[in-house]
Amino acid sequence: MALELTGIKNIVIVQNKIDVVPQKQAIENYKQIKAFVKGTVAENAPIIPVSAQKKINFGMLIDALNTTIPDVERDASASPVMLIARSFDVNRPGSSWKEIKGGVIGGSLIRGEFREGDEIEIRPGRQYISENKAKWEAITTKVTSMNKASRKVQTATPGGLAAIGTKLDPSLTKSDTLVGQVAGIPGSLPPVWDKLRFELRLMERVVGSSSELNIDPLRLKEPLMLSVGTAVTVGIVTAAKKNTAEVILKRPVCAEVGSRIAISRQVGGRWRLIGMGVLTE
Repeated sequence: MALELTGIKNIVIVQNKIDVVPQKQAIENYKQIKAFVKGTVAENAPIIPVSAQKKINFGMLIDALNTTIPDVERDASASPVMLIARSFDVNRPGSSWKEIKGGVIGGSLIRGEFREGDEIEIRPGRQYISENKAKWEAITTKVTSMNKASRKVQTATPGGLAAIGTKLDPSLTKSDTLVGQVAGIPGSLPPVWDKLRFELRLMERVVGSSSELNIDPLRLKEPLMLSVGTAVTVGIVTAAKKNTAEVILKRPVCAEVGSRIAISRQVGGRWRLIGMGVLTE
């Protein structure tokens, strides 16, 4: 249901752990998967049985990925944008001030490239209080090192995850403090939003619920959990129509117009995915 909402059609289904059941059971599981996706966007997707532990059928899986999912064209000249999924302090307790290293951010470059020595900006940035109101200001720093897959690199490119060493005070990055923020070249990042207006498409049923619960339209003043890139925030509905909605955010997000938004509602005391949105302004 989520794949249909986002318009994804190139799908490979991986049937893992075939080494922990008899062959007869693995074949039966294969048939169950086939029946489960019948009538959906994944009906004709290849199903690849594998064992990740024993590296069985990895060649077939790679062939299926290469055949089914086209390569993404990357523009190295584009202004870099990185979605921050981790941030941490790499210094051990008791380290000498001479040995202290700057904070590290980790995540995915969705376009462009970073190089050592680049000046970068992080938005929304740092929260501060002014006139009894919470406000945000961008953080600027420099790239001091880069790693991909535990390997030091001179240039970070899109695809996979990258760890970027910076000159930031480690207190700003410890314990994933910067998760959900966006890094890029100063002055080139998308806007920071404290209100969102988006095109809306709700699913028919609640995802992850043990019972088949239908999804009602959005209600005024209803709280929603919104995921935009790596950012997760709560928004209060201020306007809702059949195909559009407006919300005020409790925590601002940095995002481009056209970004996809995953929308969740509290159902039975838990957040459940109910639809998708596309940011319009």
